[in-house]
Amino acid sequence: MSLLGLHQPGTTWLHRLPASAKLLGLVGASIVVVVVRGPEGALAGLAVAVGLAAWSGAGVRPLLRSLRTVLVMAALLLAYTAWQRGWERAVEVTADLLALVLLATVLTVTTAIDEILDAITRGLGPLRRLGVDPERVALAFSLMIRAVPVMLELAVETRDAARARGLERDPRARLVPLVIRSVAHARATGDALDARGIGD
Repeated sequence: MSLLGLHQPGTTWLHRLPASAKLLGLVGASIVVVVVRGPEGALAGLAVAVGLAAWSGAGVRPLLRSLRTVLVMAALLLAYTAWQRGWERAVEVTADLLALVLLATVLTVTTAIDEILDAITRGLGPLRRLGVDPERVALAFSLMIRAVPVMLELAVETRDAARARGLERDPRARLVPLVIRSVAHARATGDALDARGIGD
């Protein structure tokens, strides 16, 4: 189970903050994480993200379990970037990635999806006169957030199926079914939206 997209009710100060404040904080923190250069700044940003995750009440063990796939990807990214660009750049890129994932996880753990969507809709309200549909933008955010746990679950199921057939070392046995199932999920979501008149 991924904590990204899974709200956990609580009484921490992060839970009590308005959704709009947390969204603005996430946007601002993400900009800082991307703009600040160097491994020291990246590690500082990661430390702040880890601290916020600890205060969110998500729990260390559930958080580590939910981030296993991300941690594996981060380790691969670290090794590849170190080989191509050097260790300093590798540490910076990997720490930035982990910080952004943790910050997004903190938002969704401490804030109900409905509150996030309401905040997005209200924030984009003034842009209606420019042709922006806040409800559609909020729907896109909702689909994106809800898709993360689904994609991770599909990846785990595909890995387990390949392992059951003795093909855990064959990348095609894991990648091809995952792509097919992901596309099928996307098509099913699109058909459901279209059936409700939202896909026009």
